[in-house]
Amino acid sequence: MSQTNPTHDAPPTRKLLTLVCEATLEPLLTHDLPALGAHGYTITDARGRGDHGERDGAWPAAANIRIEVICDEATARAIVAFVQQRYYANYGMVAWLSDVEVLRPAKF
Repeated sequence: MSQTNPTHDAPPTRKLLTLVCEATLEPLLTHDLPALGAHGYTITDARGRGDHGERDGAWPAAANIRIEVICDEATARAIVAFVQQRYYANYGMVAWLSDVEVLRPAKF
């Protein structure tokens, strides 16, 4: 039988929440996310095609962003519920959750 060595345990699992949405939401979401419990986030420009047509970022009204938040499951689900209620009806937005292993757990 093998024994588990506490110094070699798997890193803790967290949720990666990814939002792709209209860039005009950035100032609102950067205010909302910390208020909902996110300790931090990463924002990058995003381009693609979906239900709202092609979003190539050639002008501000056609720009998308991708926001990534690593957090616990309760925080991720609270953020998803909030953005669905607040933004889904009037803005192009998609969200998904993934399990991730965090290699620096003290950061999250």
